[in-house]
Amino acid sequence: MTAVQPRACPIAGTLDLVGERWSLLALREVFMGVRRYADIHANTGAPRDVLTKRLRSLEAAGILERRQYQDRPPRFEYHLTASGQALEPVLIGLREWGLRHLKDPPAAPRFLHTCGADVRTRVVCAECAEPLEGGGLVTVVEEVDRSGPDGGSRVPQRSGQS
Repeated sequence: MTAVQPRACPIAGTLDLVGERWSLLALREVFMGVRRYADIHANTGAPRDVLTKRLRSLEAAGILERRQYQDRPPRFEYHLTASGQALEPVLIGLREWGLRHLKDPPAAPRFLHTCGADVRTRVVCAECAEPLEGGGLVTVVEEVDRSGPDGGSRVPQRSGQS
C-alpha cells in the first residue's frame, strides 16, 4: 500500500502557523489594537493554557512580538511584526466571508481606511488588475514529470478553472 503524500503548498504551511481558531482570534484582537493578555483572553474566550500556547507559537513564528510594559511584576503586550501585519487581508477576507455566508452573522466591527471608507478585500490580476470575482482563475500546478526523457522536467498542470 502506497502512503498518501498530502500536497505541500504555502496554504498548508500558513495554516500550520495561524490556522487554529484561537490563533486567528488572538490575531484579530491584536489587529484591533488589543495588546494585553487579559484583554485578549476576555475578548476571545480562549482557555488560558491554550491562549498562552497560541501566543507563544505566534511569537516563535515571528508573527507577534512581546514588549514589556511593566517591570514589577513583569508584564508584556503583544504587537504585530511586519509578517503579522501582512495577514491583515486574510482577517478582513474571513470577516467579509462570514458577513456574506454565515446564517445570521453577529455584528462585526467595521474596518476603515484612513480616508474614512470601509476596507474590503479584492483579488485582482497582477498584470491587468481585472478583479477575480467568481471566475477567471486558472490554477497551474508545476509538478515534476518523471516519465520524460530527462526523467525530471517540470510540466505545468492546469486545474481548477472557475
